[in-house]
Amino acid sequence: MARDPGDLYQVSPDAPELDSDLVMLYYLDGFVDAGAAGRQLATHLLATLEHTQIAKFDVDSLIDYRSRRPAMIFTKDHWESIEAPEITVHLLRDGAGAQFLMLNGLEPDRDWEAFTKAVLALSDRLKARLVVSFHGIPMGVPHTRPLGITGHATQPELIEGYQPLVDRLQVPGSASALIEFRMGEAGKAAVGFAVHVPHYLAHASYPAAAVTLLAAVERATGLNLPADALREAAELTDAEIARQVEGSEEVTEVVRSLEEQYDAFN
Repeated sequence: MARDPGDLYQVSPDAPELDSDLVMLYYLDGFVDAGAAGRQLATHLLATLEHTQIAKFDVDSLIDYRSRRPAMIFTKDHWESIEAPEITVHLLRDGAGAQFLMLNGLEPDRDWEAFTKAVLALSDRLKARLVVSFHGIPMGVPHTRPLGITGHATQPELIEGYQPLVDRLQVPGSASALIEFRMGEAGKAAVGFAVHVPHYLAHASYPAAAVTLLAAVERATGLNLPADALREAAELTDAEIARQVEGSEEVTEVVRSLEEQYDAFN
């Protein structure tokens, strides 16, 4: 028997009144995110901007605890706390005071279709006019050149100016991609951005990729998002990367080869 999408989430009874035509950003941790680009952007926005939780999902029915065991703290003779998994929606305000939403948490392990229907229903209830996802993908590109972005959307005008990565490609699915796909089937506006992260930095935290994603999100939504902390982190990380590259002839040669390939096709 199919579940009612409304059973998968709960809206806070004391949630503030929302404006109409909101943007809802979303990042679900669990799929490919090279350079932790998407995670860094989501964390940065929640850490920088005041926010209020207005909805939460029933993670007990969506998450496999044995595959992603939550951390628990044991102190002397008792269990002190647990880092319970969450999938939540927060209300934030950008630098100009405009409201927007952020759906954030773990990618569900099960019931993707039910979860997706719930996200669509909740986005309607919260008056979202556009939903936006973001993450990083590993690419054979050098860190010394501007990072590329692949855009995809349910409506072509949402990604004007972005060059397609390939003509056709089969990839493993994700809950984030399924949300955009079902949004398109329902005639709703959804867009996603994948920043191209140098493959040799894919498993590291690469703030420059998050800065690139933030700029893409701003262009697509018109939001005024803070970037200073991310830019400062990117400058420090870039300096450390440069130091490590200079200290290795092998890595220097790899970067030089990627630079030549990049310059030949751009």
